[in-house]
Amino acid sequence: MLDRNTIPQSATFRTRGLTKVYGEGAAAVHALRGVDLEIPEGEIVVLLGPSGSGKSTLLNIVGGLDRASDGEAWFQDQNLSEMSDRELTLYRRDHVGFVFQFYNLMPSLTAYENVELVTEIADNPMEVERALELVGLGERMNHFPAQMSGGEQQRVAIARAIAKNPTVLFCDEPTGALDSATGRAVLHVINDVNRELGATVMVVTHAAATAQMAHRVIHFADGQIRTVTENDTRLSPDEIAW
Repeated sequence: MLDRNTIPQSATFRTRGLTKVYGEGAAAVHALRGVDLEIPEGEIVVLLGPSGSGKSTLLNIVGGLDRASDGEAWFQDQNLSEMSDRELTLYRRDHVGFVFQFYNLMPSLTAYENVELVTEIADNPMEVERALELVGLGERMNHFPAQMSGGEQQRVAIARAIAKNPTVLFCDEPTGALDSATGRAVLHVINDVNRELGATVMVVTHAAATAQMAHRVIHFADGQIRTVTENDTRLSPDEIAW
């Protein structure tokens, strides 16, 4: 077992030999095959790779939504692999914000009320108004999802995720259902969240161009990390060729 004294405080996540297998025998699917990884705090990290390469599986494990079959995953100095279900629930509540491709908003609630749901259970939430202002929707907080564009709904989803003041923000295909102009607007918001809140951001995407705004790019294939690249020069979302 990895001694927690060897985990640098500057690392938000570290994995060692992380393995995930679904099913058994000939039907077994090896989603992750012994992944070793370190994610420094405060970075935007983009995970690239084809469908089934292990990107979302990694996100789900370090996000506390799933458990590894073998190996270890650490958040700062806490071993996620050894946490009970209750401890993982508290970890997700106190530290993790999730944004998915499909916004999962409550259609009967306004933007304000959708975000407010999270602040009612968070340990140290920000004001709902501030969360919506950070994503550029201060003037739209009383609108319902049906009255908003896809990009605006995604920004409400981001506001909901950041309203708990998360240490980390996980984005799984956040622009997958959006056109290029709207996608850029969402990437601007993700960039701003990283800069303003200091949250470590991990983005799973098929859009390879998104990698140009990241501090670090991780390429997955067949459940393994093929390459890790650090960007010496990062582009703004407006400079990305979609």
